[in-house]
This record gives sequence, C-alpha cells and structure tokens, in this order.
Amino acid sequence: MQEFAKAFYKSKAWQRTRQAYASSVGGLCEECLRRGLYRPGEIVHHRQALTPENILDPAVSLAWSNLELLCRDCHGAAHGSPRRYKVDAFGRITTR
Repeated sequence: MQEFAKAFYKSKAWQRTRQAYASSVGGLCEECLRRGLYRPGEIVHHRQALTPENILDPAVSLAWSNLELLCRDCHGAAHGSPRRYKVDAFGRITTR
C-alpha cells in the first residue's frame, strides 16, 4: 500500500464502501466469474488506480463504477504480479 493511501484505506467511508460493494456482487471474484469460475473475492480493487491527486475525489475513490471485487490471484494479475502458488498435475499446491 502506498504511503499516501494509508489514511484513506483506514477511513470509515472506505470500510463501509468496501463492505457494501463486496456484498452487492455476492462476494465472488468478478474476474473469475467472467471466466466461469466461482472463487471468493477478497480485495475490492480500484479499476482506475488511486493517486495522490485523485484519492480525495469520491467520484474516483468511492464510486462503485470504479470498483471490482477480486480474488488474490486476479488482484495480483491486475497489478502485474505473478501468482504466488501453482497446482501440479496431482492437484498439490506449491509455492513459486
């Protein structure tokens, strides 16, 4: 988390928005659902990244149209991070 965003993510406004949004989409990862998978969503992601210039603009930081509920893997992919684990041919989960 960026230093400039710490206070925002601890705010009651964000906590309420995050909870309400996640509930509104059924608690499932929206990206996985588009691929026909059912995985729990864990992170409410901002489609348009928050910056020091826009974080105080509720039309960006709190607007549901800028939010998406994602699982950890999809959130990592949205930020260009590789998966932290993989599943081998025998169904065993291993870390990378």
